[in-house]
Amino acid sequence: MASISARTGKLYFDFRYKGERCREYTKLEDNLPNRRRMEKILQRIEAEITLGTFVYRDYFPDSPKAEAFEALDKKVAAARLSPNQTTSDIPTFKEFTEVWLSDMSVEWRESHKKTVMINLNTYVLPAFGEKRISDITKADILNFRSTLAKDPKRKTSPLKAATINKIMTPLRMLMNEAADRYEFTSPYRGIKSLKAQKIDVEPFTLEEVRLILANVRLDFRAYFTVRFFTGMRTGEVDGLQWKYVDFDRRQILIRETVVDDKLTYTKTDGSQREIQMSQPVYDALLSQRAVTRGEQFVFATRTGTPLKHNNVTKRVWYPLLRYLGLKPRRPYQTRHTAATLWLAAGESPEWIARQMGHTTTEMLFRVYSRYVPNLTRQDGTAFDRLLQQRFLTDTPAPTEEADSDAAPEL
Repeated sequence: MASISARTGKLYFDFRYKGERCREYTKLEDNLPNRRRMEKILQRIEAEITLGTFVYRDYFPDSPKAEAFEALDKKVAAARLSPNQTTSDIPTFKEFTEVWLSDMSVEWRESHKKTVMINLNTYVLPAFGEKRISDITKADILNFRSTLAKDPKRKTSPLKAATINKIMTPLRMLMNEAADRYEFTSPYRGIKSLKAQKIDVEPFTLEEVRLILANVRLDFRAYFTVRFFTGMRTGEVDGLQWKYVDFDRRQILIRETVVDDKLTYTKTDGSQREIQMSQPVYDALLSQRAVTRGEQFVFATRTGTPLKHNNVTKRVWYPLLRYLGLKPRRPYQTRHTAATLWLAAGESPEWIARQMGHTTTEMLFRVYSRYVPNLTRQDGTAFDRLLQQRFLTDTPAPTEEADSDAAPEL
């Protein structure tokens, strides 16, 4: 049983770790405030021992036991190797990363590969690159994740949970794959992703949409009309080509998207779809055709290349919202606006899901329903109307015979 004890007036920790009794002395006087302080630390130590995340050196860096336990961990890691393997057969994390990237690159889009490489080079490789991959422990991984929350590389703000999870994902994949190939237990087992804060959906109202389209620069009015009333993703609208605009069938064909200034396949197979043109979209595209006739892209720069979304956002979108006194929101909220307007208009959820590029209606109701009362999130009034119209009027009045069968009053 772990405890706080005293010897010659000084407090010390007394606990067991890996079957060994550990006493670690302090210079703290034996008094109630110091005992309470040490008890809190001891509770954390016991919790980490239970979870398998305790690192002796983190609490007692100068203790001889810290070095002894680290040597023991290395022996355990070596013992996990199969009989035909030796420690020299196991590559360093950096060496295995090169092999893993070569194997995985064929499955990834160029933009995803770029993101993985940035996260590995900036965060993961500096921490684990020179370590033999089988020597990396669960404690190492958890300590690395905790440092990301207070990452000194970010001067403006700490990393958010969602960003940390993205950094940890290639580390998890690497460790699990290495464990399979070199037959050791993955230290990532049992480590869950951090709970990320839900990104709030903030669609514009129809009045706000009218205000924006009435005041936006004329050369971008068609662009934002299409964004507000089709629900297209940024890369889809920026990469839209005239060959995918069918005026006869009044359809926009989503077949390609632009990522990092390059045309590529859509986000998913489900993103391949046909969007029906509403009248404002049809009219906007007709007017745009007169502007970019002969160009490849519907919305293009003066040199005929696709629009750069960062430039549009910084030079057109945010200045316009400030001018109108509207709350600053990402341009992606135009996609959410289209979904909520379709729902509010009473369109079929299945049709809306197809327009958005969703394979099911699940996300539609989960993300947008709270913006549409009495349609997707009933408040009870529709049920009241049903009862008044059908149930109450159709219910026959009680007869005298029915009354006689009622239980007598006591």
